[in-house]
Amino acid sequence: MTIQDVAPIPRRCSSSDDVAAPLLPTTQGDEEVAHDEFNGASFSGAVFNLATTIIGAGIMALPATMKILGLVLGITMIVVMAFLSDASIEFLLRFSKVKKSRSYGGLMGDSFGKPGKVLLQVAVLVNNIGVLIVYMIIIGDVLAGKTEDGIHHYGVLEGWFGHHWWNGRLAILIITTLAVFAPLACFKRIDSLRFTSALSVALAVVFLIITAGISIMKFINGGVAMPRLFPDVSDLTSFLNLFTVVPVLVTAFICHYNVHSIQNELDDETQIKPVVRSALVLCSSVYIMISIFGFLLFGDDTLDDVLSNFDTDLGIPLGSVLNDAVRVSYALHLMLVFPIVFYPLRINIDGLLFPSAPSLTSSNVRFGCLSAGLISVIFLGANCIPSIWDAFQFTGATAAVCLGFIFPASIILKDRHGKASSRDTILAVFMVVLAVLANAIAIYSDAYALFKRNAPRE
Repeated sequence: MTIQDVAPIPRRCSSSDDVAAPLLPTTQGDEEVAHDEFNGASFSGAVFNLATTIIGAGIMALPATMKILGLVLGITMIVVMAFLSDASIEFLLRFSKVKKSRSYGGLMGDSFGKPGKVLLQVAVLVNNIGVLIVYMIIIGDVLAGKTEDGIHHYGVLEGWFGHHWWNGRLAILIITTLAVFAPLACFKRIDSLRFTSALSVALAVVFLIITAGISIMKFINGGVAMPRLFPDVSDLTSFLNLFTVVPVLVTAFICHYNVHSIQNELDDETQIKPVVRSALVLCSSVYIMISIFGFLLFGDDTLDDVLSNFDTDLGIPLGSVLNDAVRVSYALHLMLVFPIVFYPLRINIDGLLFPSAPSLTSSNVRFGCLSAGLISVIFLGANCIPSIWDAFQFTGATAAVCLGFIFPASIILKDRHGKASSRDTILAVFMVVLAVLANAIAIYSDAYALFKRNAPRE
């Protein structure tokens, strides 16, 4: 398997290494060939790259977790999840150094052989397809509107021009897919997306600033009530419902499949640990702020996708303009983040389907077919899955929890080189038990709620 889309001259390696391909010189015969004039990424650049990997659509579901958990427990869970993510990433980095692996897939292969590599690739596929489906759902909700619990939430274009066939959900997603996603997915090098990525970060900042400003203004003017601090638990069902937020929180911190690639590009690879911690602190701060401000604004009316709440009268000057600014800025942000998440997805599906094929960049037919097929699957998923909460529950309870906790902990427990300490083993067991137990309860609670919702009424 070759590394695809990373450099003009492909380098041979295992398919699992495609997940995190370093930009390093290669040797062809007796001549060393440099991939490009790259002197290493800066510390700040690495922090923002990793933070961009972390912050995505998960931020939109976090205010809904506050509605379930209350602010105190909700913020506590965000902090705990950040610490656990830091610990699991530290496992990967430390054991990669011991086993001389330069990718997550290579580390899984060292511990569990080819099945470990394949499991890693499948998990990345499930997680990234789920995340990209969420992106499309949010874009459709924001621009075309949605109906939830019998209430229609107007989309931006619907509010501007009225309801027409061309600004309906299906038409909007088709236009966005053909005009934005497909062209950006055609780039064969991820570096070609650096400008769109920078713009996407700026748009996310605009979203946060406007949301915080609206919340503070309304709070000062007495326009919002004090949000609930603790969960409302009255019976076993409501208690089990608390666990449904776990997959959402897990998904919000998944960045593990990009950590090695960022480390491999650093000017000083020993900086990766402070890079990871800086990115986690930054993202946790953003998550906490948007959770507080989003829940403060809408309280118990907070929807699974908080962007859908921004179609109501905010009761402040220029409220409708700010509503549209919030929604459009984040919809555009997701459009520009889409190709960054799509890039490793295409590489991993190529590694699974064509493990012995030459570089993907050398075959335009294979490149085009894989791109078109994956975009079609994501498009169909976005039109069939009703809400981002359902998508987060599925990916968070399966692939994301494996990538974030179960796989790193399993590497520690396998410990082929005898380097794990007693503390590592205890923490790894805790991660596995917590991940399996919490997600099993979350799946049961979701299934029970779905059964009750669809059960015939007497």
